[in-house]
Amino acid sequence: RVHGPLLFRRWSASEVEVSDLSLQDYISKKNSFLPHSLVRYNVKRFRKAQCPIVERLTNSLMYHGRNNGKKMMAVRHVKSCFEIISLVTDQNPIQVLVDAIQKSGPREDSTRVGTAG
Repeated sequence: RVHGPLLFRRWSASEVEVSDLSLQDYISKKNSFLPHSLVRYNVKRFRKAQCPIVERLTNSLMYHGRNNGKKMMAVRHVKSCFEIISLVTDQNPIQVLVDAIQKSGPREDSTRVGTAG
């Protein structure tokens, strides 16, 4: 049995594992009922690393003019997407999100040596 709040009363973030060592400090797995905490994570540098990863996804959906400030609409979209992910994959959708973030990051740096012209 999982203790603490469940996201949308279904999924727990405490059983999510971040296997990439470089991302463990930047993916926060705080449990909450909704990805809507009303905390200003942008006041200090690097404080957004303490923001729960599902709330960061929700906040990133609120771009492009017509969606500015409509956080409850973004929360509804995340909830419906998580329900679809749960039905299709039979996995914790928070774990699927974390795996997608790990796979989307760059793996190596490349620089160009030389002069232009």
